[in-house]
Amino acid sequence: MGRRDRGTATAEFAVALPAFVAVLVVALAGVATGIDHVRCVDAARSAARALARGDSPAAAMAVARAAAPGGAQVVTSVTSGTVTVRVTSTRAAPGTVFRWRVEAVATADLETVPP
Repeated sequence: MGRRDRGTATAEFAVALPAFVAVLVVALAGVATGIDHVRCVDAARSAARALARGDSPAAAMAVARAAAPGGAQVVTSVTSGTVTVRVTSTRAAPGTVFRWRVEAVATADLETVPP
């Protein structure tokens, strides 16, 4: 290595490091989004199942909040013998202004007890 080449590895590393960190942040945000989506789906399904079998709305909300990501919104509705539960979670990438929303919807028919 000649005198003119001294320090080039350090300069290349200094240029590549921010790009590596940016890719790492995007990858971790993608994994976190996938986990949030799975938790929203589980929460919506659990709450819809609870409401369909006749549990109280408060009990169904407790089930949904326990399974959903922190800070998620849970909305339930019952119309025409069908229960619908929508779970929405918003996440922001660390250190950025980017925000995205993950949402899951589950429906179930109300169970009827035969006479």
